[in-house]
Amino acid sequence: MDILDYAFMQRALLAAVLVGITAPAVGIYLVQRRQALMGDGIGHVAMTGVGLGFLLSWSPIWMATLVSVVGAVLMELIRWYGRTRGDIALAMLFYGGMAGGVMFINLAPGGSNANLTSYLFGSLSTVSESDVTAICLLAAFVVLVTLGLRRQLFAVSQDEEFARVTGLPVRALNLLTAVTAAVTVTVAMRVVGLLLVSALMVVPVAAAQQLSRSFAATFAIAVAIGISVTIGGTVTSYYQDVPPGATIVLLTIGAFIALTALATPLNRRRARAMAQSAGDPAECPIPATRDSSGKVGV
Repeated sequence: MDILDYAFMQRALLAAVLVGITAPAVGIYLVQRRQALMGDGIGHVAMTGVGLGFLLSWSPIWMATLVSVVGAVLMELIRWYGRTRGDIALAMLFYGGMAGGVMFINLAPGGSNANLTSYLFGSLSTVSESDVTAICLLAAFVVLVTLGLRRQLFAVSQDEEFARVTGLPVRALNLLTAVTAAVTVTVAMRVVGLLLVSALMVVPVAAAQQLSRSFAATFAIAVAIGISVTIGGTVTSYYQDVPPGATIVLLTIGAFIALTALATPLNRRRARAMAQSAGDPAECPIPATRDSSGKVGV
C-alpha cells in the first residue's frame, strides 16, 4: 500500500487508531452521566491552550492539555459548589475558550486565525513526531483510567448517591472523569479537530447501544466502531483529498444509521419471542364459578 510509504501518513494512521480507542472509551461514561456535550465544552476551551502554545512558543498539544484539564476541573467545581447550573458552565467554557483561542493566536508573533484551522478540523499532514509522542503518552493515560477503574467509574456514572453510600470517592472519580475527557480531547484534536471530537466520543457509544445493553459489550463495540471509522476516514481523506475530521464524523454517523436499521428488526423479533415465551394473557383459562342456583358459569 503506497499510503504507508509516507512517514506523515504512518503518523496519521497511528494517531487515528489511538483516537479511535480513547474517544469512545471516555464517551461511554459521559453518555451514562448524560454529559454528552462535555466534549464540546472542553474542545472549545482547549482552543485557548492552542493559542497560548503559539504565543509562548510551547507545544500546542501540551498547553491545550493543561488548559483543558483546568477548564474541566473548574466545570466540575461549578457543578458541585456554584449556584450556576451545568449548562451555564458549559456555555461559559464554549464562548470563553473560543474567544481566548482567537485572541492569543492573533497576539502570537506571526500568528493568525489560519493557524487554528488544523486544530479545529484536523489535519493529516501536520501530525509531527512530537505530536505522536504526546498522543501516545496521553492515550496510555486514558486507557489505563477507563479500563483500570471501569467498575468505579461505571458505578458513579450510573448512580452517584448509591456509589457514595458504598464508600466510593465520588468527587474524586468525577474529577478524574472530567480530566480524562479533557485529555481525550487533546489526543483527538490533530486527527478529528476540536470542533468535531465530541461526535467521536458520543456517536460510537450510541451506535453500540443499538446492539447491546451490557456495559462490557457496548464498550467493546464502541471502540471497534471508533477504530474502524478513524482508519476509514484517514484513508479516505488521503485518497480523496477531503477533510479528515469531517470524513470521520460522517462515517461515524453512517455507522450509527446502519446499526440502528439493523437492530430495529432484531429488537422486534426478540420482543415477540419474549412475549410468546411468557404466554398470551388473553389465552389463560378463566376459573369457573357457580351462581346461587348451583349452575356453572364464568
